[in-house]
Amino acid sequence: MSEEMVEDETQFYRKAKKYWKAVPATVDGMLGGYGHISSIDINSSKRFLQKFIRDGPNKTGTSCALDCGAGIGRITKRLLLPIFKMVDMVDVTEDFLVKAKSYLGEESKRIGNFFCTGLQDFTPEPNHYDVIWIQWVIGHLTDEHLVDFLKRCKTGLRPNGIIVIKDNMAHEGVIMDDVDSSLCRDLDLVRKLIRQAGLGLLCQERQENFPDEIYHVYTFAMR
Repeated sequence: MSEEMVEDETQFYRKAKKYWKAVPATVDGMLGGYGHISSIDINSSKRFLQKFIRDGPNKTGTSCALDCGAGIGRITKRLLLPIFKMVDMVDVTEDFLVKAKSYLGEESKRIGNFFCTGLQDFTPEPNHYDVIWIQWVIGHLTDEHLVDFLKRCKTGLRPNGIIVIKDNMAHEGVIMDDVDSSLCRDLDLVRKLIRQAGLGLLCQERQENFPDEIYHVYTFAMR
């Protein structure tokens, strides 16, 4: 279990914060040198999201979205702002959120809030978001904190709202990355933690056309 691998929780979070502080505030920095996969990623996410926001009695609204681990706003800019009226961004690195204002340009007017905090300490406003998008950041939470955060996200959803996790999945078990102080969990464990948070899985999809050498990436929708 990943908890044993996280010897010291405070250290685990401190190291990650320090790592991201040193990362350049660019798309390439956000993607660990894989900036070239950004369009493939965004286009797949767009198709995934369309399943829920197109017509139908239970369709997800498009008023407000939350981008978790938002960085400089790559996902906010290219995926969320074109669909939602307002977007809130949360990230642990203040420099990224400062950079986001210029990176988003004119569109930054439609950012409701820039929250500078780790997700383990963040509580979404209740009944506020149509979509809570959590991409490439769950590895920075311990199992317990991830479950608690997802529970808080659940109360942050509006009627027919969804939570989306898009992240790397280990082939088996849990892999600790000492460089950026993160965990990569396998599919079974992620699904188990989603269930522990009292959420039901609506859809699960594997990302296609990513480079062979990186982890498999999966997207989950839940509520």
